[in-house]
Amino acid sequence: MMQETQHGRNGQGKPLRRRRNRSGARLALRIAALAALLTAIAFLAGFGLFADHIGHLAAPRDVEDADGIIVLTGGQSRIDAAIGLLKAGKGKRLLISGVNPIARADDLRAATGGDKALFECCVDIDHAALDTIGNAEESAKWVHANTYGSIILVTNNYHMPRSLLEIRRILPKARVQPYPVVNTPLDNGAWLAKPDALRVLATEYAKYIGALVREVVPLRRRVAHGETQQPKAAAAGAS
Repeated sequence: MMQETQHGRNGQGKPLRRRRNRSGARLALRIAALAALLTAIAFLAGFGLFADHIGHLAAPRDVEDADGIIVLTGGQSRIDAAIGLLKAGKGKRLLISGVNPIARADDLRAATGGDKALFECCVDIDHAALDTIGNAEESAKWVHANTYGSIILVTNNYHMPRSLLEIRRILPKARVQPYPVVNTPLDNGAWLAKPDALRVLATEYAKYIGALVREVVPLRRRVAHGETQQPKAAAAGAS
């Protein structure tokens, strides 16, 4: 009699445990689906705000004088804008960061139509930086080497938020004045009707999120505080 009772209890217990397991699995799936949905909504909302912010960026009309000017390569108009600022006396020297290693100072001068004397006296070239983090690191070396306290940062509008984040992370005490270069107007939601602009903005937004994550989970990279060689002066590159 005891065996039959025990058998009956075990027989009823197994289906009950299965139902509980299935119920727990369904709940976990629902929670995961809800979390994924909320994450997607937050990502899309953040992207909308990011794109709208980019669309309203423009080169300032009144640029305050700074110790130095830094331009991150990636577009001809960026360097042209930086050379214009240097000619206008907005900075003492200009660093062109992220230049292709095979490009010489004379090549850059010819491409931008820059004055040879200006390049030889006041333009430095960084060939080491391979990405935006590298730009920030090499720029920090240059800033420390010249004991500058203020800089004008020149790059495209879509690239400016991430560039500012990386520069200010490694140069927290420097006064950084952004000078965004606009090649394609993106204000008033114009980016929605431009697939290429939408793709660039989405890619840049994802990279910007990654840069924000590094604020919480910093990744080990070489520290740029002047320990390694400094960017080469344009005159040296031309020789």
